[in-house]
Amino acid sequence: MAYFLKRFAHMLFVLWAVATILFFMFRTMPGTPLAAFIDNTTTAEQQEALIAQFGLDKSLGEQYWLFLTNAVQGDLGQSFFFKKPVVEVVMEVFPNSVILTLSSLIVAYAFGIVAGAYLAWRRGSWVEGVGIPLVLTTRAAPEFWLGMVLLAFFSFHLGWLPSGGANSSGSNWDSEWQRVTSMDYLSHLALPAITLAIYLQGLPLLLMRSNMLNVLQEEFITMARMKGLSTWTIVMRHAARNALLPVATAFALGIGGAVGGNVVVETVFSWPGIGRLLVNAVSASDYPLAQGAFLMITAVLVVMNFIADVSYHLLDPRVRVATR
Repeated sequence: MAYFLKRFAHMLFVLWAVATILFFMFRTMPGTPLAAFIDNTTTAEQQEALIAQFGLDKSLGEQYWLFLTNAVQGDLGQSFFFKKPVVEVVMEVFPNSVILTLSSLIVAYAFGIVAGAYLAWRRGSWVEGVGIPLVLTTRAAPEFWLGMVLLAFFSFHLGWLPSGGANSSGSNWDSEWQRVTSMDYLSHLALPAITLAIYLQGLPLLLMRSNMLNVLQEEFITMARMKGLSTWTIVMRHAARNALLPVATAFALGIGGAVGGNVVVETVFSWPGIGRLLVNAVSASDYPLAQGAFLMITAVLVVMNFIADVSYHLLDPRVRVATR
């Protein structure tokens, strides 16, 4: 319990530190947050009223205290651009980012685990000689380049999949669940999810291969071979199960990292996610919306890091012994 409380306190401290940095960072950026409201016809009295409406007439210390107290209560302010609560704007696109992240991670880790285990078993063969450079190439390739190649081939050349967005224009759905499970939505999801999966599969594959190489040297693997068990049984039922724990931890961390790291993919495919929303908010000097998007990304990352730490502590007895 002491370990869990300590990790939880660390999580709260990180959230406070990030919120503080975000608050002061956006207020040192050039430009005015009221650019979306002020034009040549706006009088000085109207400008002062807008400044007072958004609390920008208060001192920096008062603004900071109001920001923290409201954030604790779930109130992240009003978006300057959308003229709606920040939480409402963020939650409109957050499900799209979660769906994109989970679908790409599931594909990447399913492939990475199986391929990594197989490459470890075939160590020194031509399969490994071809597979490892190929994996490193896809891992090193920029996400925007991968996305543009897939767009050029599957969308512009073959015309099989849409080039951007999450739904076709004019589509109407009775519920959110019906929208995200429709073939129209899934067809729009395919290209960005595949792009992200190709980029992400390198980590679980290499991690699984490294762990498998260590596990395959253990005595219980030698005993399984002496029993005459099949290759599939030895690799998947015995070796892979003991090599999966670090990969499972990496999956939890990958969820947090990918939610905030999808900015490039969401921009290339015009995917209405939190990363693209963040870019647009910064461009429009929409301080409350940019802060809210950043905080949401940070919260997901910190929570998933906390879950990974706790799960590793619960699943691996060696970690519990080392903690004591």
